[in-house]
Amino acid sequence: MTEKSHHSVLLVSSGDKGIAAITRLLESNSFLPVATARTSGEARRILCSEHFDIVIINTPLSDDFGIELALHIAESSCSGILMIAKADISEAVAYKTEDMGVITVAKPIDATMFHHGLKILSAMQNKFALLEQENKKLKLKLDELKIVQRAKNMLMENLDMTESEAHRFIEKQAMDMRTTKYEVANSVIKTYTNS
Repeated sequence: MTEKSHHSVLLVSSGDKGIAAITRLLESNSFLPVATARTSGEARRILCSEHFDIVIINTPLSDDFGIELALHIAESSCSGILMIAKADISEAVAYKTEDMGVITVAKPIDATMFHHGLKILSAMQNKFALLEQENKKLKLKLDELKIVQRAKNMLMENLDMTESEAHRFIEKQAMDMRTTKYEVANSVIKTYTNS
């Protein structure tokens, strides 16, 4: 049995038949629920207010073939993109978009190839999520280091401490109070900002 997907999906397709067929394929791969857009413009509007892990573009769209939309999404988000194009032009579509990480599948859609494309996009999204989580941790650590440095500077200015003395002061306060250097630093900043 296939595991349920935790990836949000936007399907962009101009025709009812395409939406129905691709939705069935997504359901058989447990990718639910699926949001839909019928034009490039509608997809762009939706993407301004919502994030989707995977965007599937069934070309051609009525207001844009779909390549411009795919490149726009690739440049402005971390969404995985799967394009569906007629077999005779799928190689040309792939050539124009693959450098941006877009996967192209030929029409008529082979269910196995479609499934593999979704699996690749899911793996990419899981990797992106891990990298984003790591990035947030690093940003938080950097912000904490900036606060601690600011507190050290205030101690140096107001109490004529050297940098190493200020550093030791913050470390000792954190140990004595059983708290973090970040908390001590915030307290120091409040003390000297309000005085």
